[in-house]
Amino acid sequence: MKKFTILLLTCITVFTITSCFEDMDDIAVSNVQINNFVWKGLNVFYAYKDNIPDLANDRFSSNDNYSNYLNSYSSPEALFESLLYLPNDVDEFSVIVPNFLDLEQQLQGTSLNNGMAFGLVKLPNAAEDIIGYVRYVLPNTDAEAKGISRGMIFNTIDGIRITETNFRDLFSPTTYTIGLADYDNNNTTETRTDDVITPNNTSITLTKSEYTENPILTHNVLNVGGSSIGYLMYNGFRIGNDNLDELNNVFAEFQSAGISDLVLDLRYNGGGSVDTAIWLASMITGQFTGEVFFKEKWNSDILAQFEQNNPDALLNPFVTQMTKQNSDGDITYQQSINSLNLNKIYIITTGSSASASELIINGLTPYIDVVQIGSTTRGKSQASRTIYDSSDFSRENVNPNHMYALQPLIYEAQNADGFSEFYDGLSPDPLFEISEFYENLNQLGNPEERLLAEAIADITASGRTGISSQQPEPLKQISDQNFENPFRFDMVDDRPLESNIFQQ
Repeated sequence: MKKFTILLLTCITVFTITSCFEDMDDIAVSNVQINNFVWKGLNVFYAYKDNIPDLANDRFSSNDNYSNYLNSYSSPEALFESLLYLPNDVDEFSVIVPNFLDLEQQLQGTSLNNGMAFGLVKLPNAAEDIIGYVRYVLPNTDAEAKGISRGMIFNTIDGIRITETNFRDLFSPTTYTIGLADYDNNNTTETRTDDVITPNNTSITLTKSEYTENPILTHNVLNVGGSSIGYLMYNGFRIGNDNLDELNNVFAEFQSAGISDLVLDLRYNGGGSVDTAIWLASMITGQFTGEVFFKEKWNSDILAQFEQNNPDALLNPFVTQMTKQNSDGDITYQQSINSLNLNKIYIITTGSSASASELIINGLTPYIDVVQIGSTTRGKSQASRTIYDSSDFSRENVNPNHMYALQPLIYEAQNADGFSEFYDGLSPDPLFEISEFYENLNQLGNPEERLLAEAIADITASGRTGISSQQPEPLKQISDQNFENPFRFDMVDDRPLESNIFQQ
């Protein structure tokens, strides 16, 4: 994998890049000092800088003008949010955090977790009340030990009905008790207006502990109707080297089994590492090595520097090896990729599928037949990275006076056809648009599970299941177990920065 490099002038004009304001370096930590870092970071990296007049290189005519601007914001958060582009439509993902240690831990997939992965939905006939449904259970967790299983329905926490306004508070404690309920559709699968949720007087107390989730939830080879079908439930594109060997080994198993087709289940996958997405796409294919998987569309300043000095660095090709390097260019991880050379893939999605999951779909589409099954994805084509307050915005020699860091969008990932503007998500063909059946979810990887069964029916040409023609109206998704994680839909480009650029 190429080293992440950007070539940028230190100061574009006298008053533009705020590294030129040396008088700021000596003041005690304050909102102004942190605001200075916020503006600098976004001025350099922000993908939509060209759309934000206050980030223009010629925005300030003097030091005083710039200093007054920083002083006009009461907090770093207020400044940061004022500089985002269409935060309700295009950029609802850029984040500022007061403690980068928390950010790093969340990006690595480590959190306090009781092991119950759930979704929260609202019935059409409900006022404010919402219900929870168990999506899956993580191994070696309290939820597994307490007998929680996929498909369980609950509507109270500690005896309190769950609503759109209180669920964040109810799920926040380290320990809480869920009240189970039964879902009755009144034998009308085509409508939700008469569905009823009835408490069944069963409660289960769950306790969170620190946990790092393995993104590979389950995988197997299904032999159905003479077809050998690989199935992989993948729940996160892990940042770092953890689980990469395991993912590659899954594809070695698929190779050995001689699978003819692959069903990649990304229905709950909010994203993660850009590198891992490139490698997974290369595992799925293998016949397109060196061809462009995706192109990086940065702001005009960075794009111009790339195009002048190293245009190939904007291109991310399919590869034959997984390789990671440190900031000195030393290889820290390397392994040959096990590839399937497929010309067609089935990918299961929901509104919880985002960023790197969408990159897989969008990046593969120009090359192979991608059959998307489920519902429309989240809609996030942009990558982000962590920006620290240091001389080159890297983690090394970070400013010891504060712990703030930024996680802004830095570029849009365009496929080989130049397409990246799917802000409303990627939708399946109407023939394959299917929602989960909450009253009978079935087990993930079971050939009879609703969404997987549709893929199998198409693979085996055994006749459509008829599921898509008997659709109940979809329930409104409110949130899931990751609601406290602002990075749950991140696509992170964590490739190292060169140490001699971005000097402040």
